[in-house]
Amino acid sequence: MNYGEIKWNSVENGTGTRVSIFVSGCRNHCPGCFNEPTWDFSYGKKFGLEVQNAVIEHCKEPYIHGITILGGEPLEPENQKLILTFLQAFASACPDKTVWLYTGFTWEELKSPECRARTEWLPSLLCYVDVMVDGRFVQAQRDITLRFRGSRNQRIIDVQKTILSPTREIVLWNE
Repeated sequence: MNYGEIKWNSVENGTGTRVSIFVSGCRNHCPGCFNEPTWDFSYGKKFGLEVQNAVIEHCKEPYIHGITILGGEPLEPENQKLILTFLQAFASACPDKTVWLYTGFTWEELKSPECRARTEWLPSLLCYVDVMVDGRFVQAQRDITLRFRGSRNQRIIDVQKTILSPTREIVLWNE
């Protein structure tokens, strides 16, 4: 997996100060996307063990609240196995930090057997995600007043409460 950029002290992609990792590769190609270069799977640099360890070490700083993974598309099948491995290491080293993930897939799409993001790694990967911003960016619904989202169709989901919901209904994140 490649990444286009790492923002070491980001405040715009989740609560608190976070490390934001922009992975490469996206087939959604949303018109008006703010990060079009990351559509290319080969864009940027390799996300290897050295980079992973640097991110985890930085996240141990007390002022860092967690990580945010966005892109590109983190849930493209090609990205999932490495992201899962990274999230496992991150959770072990930083158990009190949160994970935010931005995806162009909706929660409902991720549950559909026809969704290309449905892989053997997806269920385990979601177990490490605290908050997910779901849905493609829609230029016609762009709204710069929204917190942590680019367009009105996107939702901020409390992933763990949604997974544990007895009614299987989506639980929106509420700070």
